[in-house]
Amino acid sequence: MIDFRYHLVSIVAVFLALAIGIVLGSTELQGSVIDGLRAANNSLTNQRNAVSAQRDGYEQQASASDTFLQTAEPKLLSGMLAGKKIVLVTEPGAPSGIIDGIEKAAGTGYAGATVTGTVALQPKFNDLSGATRSSLAALNTALATTDGTVLAPAVDQQTAYQQEAAELIATAVLNQADGESGLTAAQAQSLLGQYAKGGYLTVSGTPWDRATLAVIVTPQTAPADGPNDPANQVLLAAAAQFATASAATLVAGPAASSAASASAISVLRSSSVSSQVSSVDNADSRLGQISVIWALANQLAGEKPNSYGISGASAVSPVPLPVPSDTPTVPGTPTPKATGKVKKTVNPK
Repeated sequence: MIDFRYHLVSIVAVFLALAIGIVLGSTELQGSVIDGLRAANNSLTNQRNAVSAQRDGYEQQASASDTFLQTAEPKLLSGMLAGKKIVLVTEPGAPSGIIDGIEKAAGTGYAGATVTGTVALQPKFNDLSGATRSSLAALNTALATTDGTVLAPAVDQQTAYQQEAAELIATAVLNQADGESGLTAAQAQSLLGQYAKGGYLTVSGTPWDRATLAVIVTPQTAPADGPNDPANQVLLAAAAQFATASAATLVAGPAASSAASASAISVLRSSSVSSQVSSVDNADSRLGQISVIWALANQLAGEKPNSYGISGASAVSPVPLPVPSDTPTVPGTPTPKATGKVKKTVNPK
């Protein structure tokens, strides 16, 4: 007869077996899980080490390339812009490294040009609010009347007064060719001084010393609103005016921000203004700074504006055209031709 004790023993036996099964099963499972995790960890560690080694290799290659370019830069740029003048126009937040690098690449011992000075546009210049538009419009009208400048019709009503201001600033700092008549130095200084007084720009150096080349340096970071951002809209208006007033204008920016679709360089390249100015999107590198000089030299030689760099550019860098020789060729002088024959040397006996 089955009594209560039998039931109790049976129940205890069942739970004991279940407990033993759980313990044994969890022990086996724990071991397999640990082994699996250990294997996955080893695999990820190996992958990480491989990627780190690859990264170190790329860094070494980049460092070697930069060292080479640093050594070769004077030779690569030698005489490219000899005797030319460049004015720098910087947007709010433009990286000092790009400005310094372009000044060095352009100067004595390198391309042979002179950087006349810098016109640093201030945040107020990009302000499209009613109050700023009103004050800028009044200033533009007064300066145009004083200097006898007939302002061009607005391309975009949103940036009409920034376009006018850029046109007037261009008359103070740029010529299309060396020796052109225009505003006197005193008139140019007065014009720039009025915009500086209004908080629209600051000036360093002597930008009124009439350059024929202009380089516009874009901000370190990309604006938030892409083509609709006021800074990008104003850039298009200003770049077009500097291009019209100069022999060549180029827009230079840093690689990190230029890759963004909202960057000044990206917006410029997708606009009609891209046919008027060249652009370099990695001007914070030595390669990019060399490209800036080559692109300006090519435009002076009659080449069309183009885009260079690493983010949606047409080419990594321009192909530099030969620099004209300083030695004149005398008409009628025959040019030696290669005969293909090897001259033998006779050893005296």
